[in-house]
Amino acid sequence: MTRDLVLGLEVVLPGGRVLDGLTTLRKDNTGYDIKSLFLGAEGTLGVITAASFKLFPQIRVRATALAAIPDVRAAVTLLGELRGASGDRVSSFELVPRIGVELTSRHIPGVSDPLGSAHDWYVLCELSSSRAAEPLDAVLEEALAAALGKGIVLDAALVRSERERAALWKLRESIPEAQRHEGASLKHDISLPVATLPDFVAKAAPWVAEQVPEGRLVAYGHVGDGNLHFNISQLPGIDRERFLARAAEIRRAIHDMVREFAGSFSAEHGVGRVKIAELERYASPVELALMHAVKRAFDPHGIMNPGKVLR
Repeated sequence: MTRDLVLGLEVVLPGGRVLDGLTTLRKDNTGYDIKSLFLGAEGTLGVITAASFKLFPQIRVRATALAAIPDVRAAVTLLGELRGASGDRVSSFELVPRIGVELTSRHIPGVSDPLGSAHDWYVLCELSSSRAAEPLDAVLEEALAAALGKGIVLDAALVRSERERAALWKLRESIPEAQRHEGASLKHDISLPVATLPDFVAKAAPWVAEQVPEGRLVAYGHVGDGNLHFNISQLPGIDRERFLARAAEIRRAIHDMVREFAGSFSAEHGVGRVKIAELERYASPVELALMHAVKRAFDPHGIMNPGKVLR
């Protein structure tokens, strides 16, 4: 998360004053953490003009694989297994549904199914290290073989070249584009505690199948931090406008289920104008009151990005 990597900020405030907070300190407990107020505020408190970030050693070796799994619970289990086997070298862990493979293979040039048979779910996993001599390929292969023996993994393809690695990432990253080729989508950028992801999908996926027969679920995303793009794609032959007309009703039902599992309706896309009502529905009265108080304190005349985040 970018929020976790920011050490300091320079910010122009509504009245023209400049907050000079470009520190590079890793540890500083001198009162309020003012910079954090501007992260996720979407320009409603000030204009960020410079930032200092934590840096890490350059990655020198990677090991990548696509693993077929029986269900989302297996994905969460596999994440724990890989972390333990690699000394927490897991740098990417992406959930991909079968429909994602089918859509990208159909609409995106250069994308094909990397495994010989079809499976309901896949995980694109990657280990990385700054130590060039670290044998991550062997670590990943051994961990996946152990998971295969336990039934956590059903099949796997390990990358042997940069070209193969790029092809797997193209498959994953092209899912949104492939969805656009199919028609309209109802998109939900949600996050949940990683441990509850399987239970959420087990409840929400059947709901979509029953209540939204004019669409099909395309759920993919960043299992490592609990972020799912829980999208519903319009089925071929369905009237686009009729499908999109149900957006508010469907969004409310899905976000209510997210709330049941202590999740967030906006993992990485923010609030903006579109999700103001969602923030008002799901934030506690105390949270909302504090947000409004901060807004008034920083921007009493409401000149900074008005109409965003808060009414």
